[in-house]
Amino acid sequence: MRLKSSIWVAAYVRRCNIEGAFAVVRKRGAEEAGAIFIIVNRLDGTATLYGPAPQTAIDDENSGERAFTVIVGRDGPAPEADIEAKLQRETRFDPDLWIVESEDRAGRHFLDRVVT
Repeated sequence: MRLKSSIWVAAYVRRCNIEGAFAVVRKRGAEEAGAIFIIVNRLDGTATLYGPAPQTAIDDENSGERAFTVIVGRDGPAPEADIEAKLQRETRFDPDLWIVESEDRAGRHFLDRVVT
C-alpha cells in the first residue's frame, strides 16, 4: 500500500530540512494520489527536475514505494526556465500534481529511489 501524497511530501520536506537543505511545497496537489515533482535548485540559475518513474521501471517487489526519474537535467543541471516550462506543461496535463522545491548547492535530492 502506498502512502498518501500529502504524507509523503511532508516527510520529504522534513528530511530535506534535517539534512540542511531548505525545501518548500510550491504547489499542493491531490491529497491521496497526486503525482509528485521535485525540483532541486542549485542556487546558481540551474536545477534538476525529478518526477514519477514510469510503471515499467518499477518491479513488483517495490511496487508500493515511490520511485523517481530525472525529467529535466539528465546531462547535468538545466536552466531554471527549462524546468518551469516543463512544469507548466505537466500542470496543464494534470492539475492535481504536487511541486516541491529544495535548495542545495551540491544538488543532493534525498530521494530513496531514483530510476535512470
